[in-house]
Amino acid sequence: MDGEVRWRLVLGRAAQGALGQRLDQQQQDCDQALSWLYERDQELLGRGVRPSQAPRRGGSEDPSLEVVEWLERIHQLFPKETIERLERDAVEKYQIEEVVTNAEALRRVKPNLTLVQAVLRTRNLMNQEVLQLARELVRQVVGELLEKLAREVEAAFSGARRLRGSTSFRHGRELDPHATIRANLRHYDLQAGRLVVEKPYFFRRGRRQRLPWQLILLVDQSGSMLESVIHSAVTASCLWGVAWLKTQLVVFSTEVVDLSHELDDPVETLMRVQLGGGTDICRAVDYAAGLVDHPRRSVVVLISDFFEGGDRRRLVRTVGELAAQGTLVLGLASLNPEATPVYDRELARELVEAGAEVAAMTPGQLAGWLAEKMA
Repeated sequence: MDGEVRWRLVLGRAAQGALGQRLDQQQQDCDQALSWLYERDQELLGRGVRPSQAPRRGGSEDPSLEVVEWLERIHQLFPKETIERLERDAVEKYQIEEVVTNAEALRRVKPNLTLVQAVLRTRNLMNQEVLQLARELVRQVVGELLEKLAREVEAAFSGARRLRGSTSFRHGRELDPHATIRANLRHYDLQAGRLVVEKPYFFRRGRRQRLPWQLILLVDQSGSMLESVIHSAVTASCLWGVAWLKTQLVVFSTEVVDLSHELDDPVETLMRVQLGGGTDICRAVDYAAGLVDHPRRSVVVLISDFFEGGDRRRLVRTVGELAAQGTLVLGLASLNPEATPVYDRELARELVEAGAEVAAMTPGQLAGWLAEKMA
């Protein structure tokens, strides 16, 4: 396809007169499929370009083209990357919910993260047949995410274990004081009145982990946080498989829902999420504080945009109390589709001053951070 044809398809039928580019039958089919979607754009009205005003070519377009037919056409006409972009724009930009609420449409779409988000937003509109198909779509995408993230989690935690095993240095917290004193009593210096330790003794590495680490993931489930909710559920499921880590997942809006008992199946976890509503971070952090078993072996990860609708002062105070007792508190700022952090920087600053750490991390980077802190 030459450059002039590409520009003609990009600019749409309104550019036909200016470019004068003749399209063959396949190109006309591409043009009709693109027009079906993008001539919905309200910006066209502002520029005085309406679908009815644009010259119609080819004569084969059905003005009442159904979603299922459109999906079939784009899968025949375009490469994979273009299909995914068209499906994403249909759902996100033009809110064509039938893409995920129509059984036949769901059978045709290619599962991807955007469609999972659409399913979670519209599942209450689905009948049982569509809901079952939607669940399978979610399961395929979550399975791919799990496979990728599981490798990152395994690399992060096994890497931390190798680091500890390869060094000849030992941490003071591993020292066995009773064994060290008994073994070095013969070196007691009577004149100086002190024990000279020629050889320290340490607990075996396995004994140091007498208590498991506790990880509490708090995830904001307001509408703008949906992608973070999906990745958090998958991350929690991966970390749930780490033997010495007790992982708990809590989602919140103005209400708090503990989903820890479903971490073995992230699909069911996601299908339980209720999106939207306000945001009460303080209530969620209060709930997490009540879950902490052993403060110095606990991590609370708050995934949010930090736009608090609850008691801001109490939130900062509770985070300060958690940090003071030895609990690690990490605030993860939400990322927009361009991977740019979007969050209330003022509240984030207050949380840091209270003793938390605040960062923007991918799920894989979070696993690496946790492995480092728990080493």
